[in-house]
Amino acid sequence: MIITLNPLAGKVEVEQICQQLKNLELEAATLPHRPDISLMIYGVITENKLEIIRRLPKVVRTEKIQMPYHRASKQLHPEASVIQVGNVKVGGGNFAMIGGPCSIENSMQLEETAEYVKASGSNMLRGGAFKPRTSPYSFQGMGKQGLDLLHKVGKKLDMPIVSEVMSIDQIELFGDVDMFQVGARNMQNFDLLKELGKTNKPVLLKRGLSATIQEWLMSAEYIMSEGNENVILCERGIRTFETYTRNTADLSAIAAIKKLSHLPIVIDPSHAAGKRDMIESLALAAVAAGADGLIIETHPHPEEAISDGEQSLYPDQYAALTEKVWKLHQFMKTL
Repeated sequence: MIITLNPLAGKVEVEQICQQLKNLELEAATLPHRPDISLMIYGVITENKLEIIRRLPKVVRTEKIQMPYHRASKQLHPEASVIQVGNVKVGGGNFAMIGGPCSIENSMQLEETAEYVKASGSNMLRGGAFKPRTSPYSFQGMGKQGLDLLHKVGKKLDMPIVSEVMSIDQIELFGDVDMFQVGARNMQNFDLLKELGKTNKPVLLKRGLSATIQEWLMSAEYIMSEGNENVILCERGIRTFETYTRNTADLSAIAAIKKLSHLPIVIDPSHAAGKRDMIESLALAAVAAGADGLIIETHPHPEEAISDGEQSLYPDQYAALTEKVWKLHQFMKTL
């Protein structure tokens, strides 16, 4: 429940109300992101307790929290969140253009990719060091060595870096990574989400293959309930009956998230399409729909890529797309 106080209520009066709520075996926390003076109340609120709360001095309104995801809801946080990832802001009109290879293969491949990604105007570098693969016989990534390469290249080019974490015991290896990525398969790995919530590092949370929007937001809530509010959602396509594309890009999720939540949303057209020639259309559509960023796979030589070569853009394709994305983003801000 949320209670709204008289705007003239002072600090001492707010503290007194919190103490009175504590006497009712309820906990209260201020909501700094709302324009009014509001408290969020935790605990079992009976009809008798509710009547007492409504009669407390300075209480002008009580609201039932409408959504099961509290911290991710716009009800508690009406304004769009802006998440700081290294030297890049995401959300609230700030756009993230994230590019890089699906898998880090070696230093030469990563450096070459990072250089043209940076030169194209992108502001964040992605690269997979730990890879969840459908087959146990597929390349599983370079592990810690890959993270070290990613950190070295990111620092050299002054670009924040993002990479996927797959398990709790890997978290400590990501000290130099600017943003954790939680993959679709781990969206409901609640133990992992809770541990990431105990850090203060941004988390890029991908939507599960068959997850509803509410399930996705509830996963974000697991992270935020532990104290880490630096969550960015990532729509990467959901599994439907369609087989022509790798997944089905749900661009309606952008409008839904903007209505329900204050969290930024980034789109991954690479995994949605699974086909190189479809990525530009999906990317531009996402920008026009109001996405706060894109994360796109690119490789210097996609035909030689160890993983996801068919959906990785060639360097010239990536540069051309990035130019269009920034132009469209600037145009959309004028509307």
